[in-house]
Amino acid sequence: MGEKPYVIDQMISAKSIAARIEELAREITTEFAETEKLVVVGLLRGSFVFIADLVRELPLPVEVDFVETSSYGNAMESSREVRILKDLRGDIEGRDVLVVEDIVDTGHTLAHVLTLLQSRKPRKLRTIALLDKPSRREAAIKADWTGFEIPDEFVVGYGIDYAQRNRNLPYIGKVRFTET
Repeated sequence: MGEKPYVIDQMISAKSIAARIEELAREITTEFAETEKLVVVGLLRGSFVFIADLVRELPLPVEVDFVETSSYGNAMESSREVRILKDLRGDIEGRDVLVVEDIVDTGHTLAHVLTLLQSRKPRKLRTIALLDKPSRREAAIKADWTGFEIPDEFVVGYGIDYAQRNRNLPYIGKVRFTET
């Protein structure tokens, strides 16, 4: 069974994303100015483009690590069951940690990951999300920094996929399904 046909309408341009990342990096640099080394933890796979651009804007000593979770599969709706597929390689006890998420939707994934990481006793634990859909929130969670608040639309691009496609788009686009 194939995917339904769709088109992608640009919502947030590559230029707007780049400008917002510069602003966010300045705020994060201020927050972590005294850090020995900031452990930037990306939530795979959707955050990889965002994390790459963000760390290049941070004039701080950084270490990058990743956690891979699964709650969507190839579906458009979260299953609300969060599984850890890949855990951190390094120890974060007593360290400064910034968790980077592509999009906060229901909030279940970010809440699950933060509970896991908090149990490892970091010195400071903060979060940043490129996109936030507050209208979809089910878990009581909010990122410390947000790139863009968006309406309840299914989006792709800039690392975010639909069935493993469209991650390579340089912008955020809204998926609009078409009739065949």
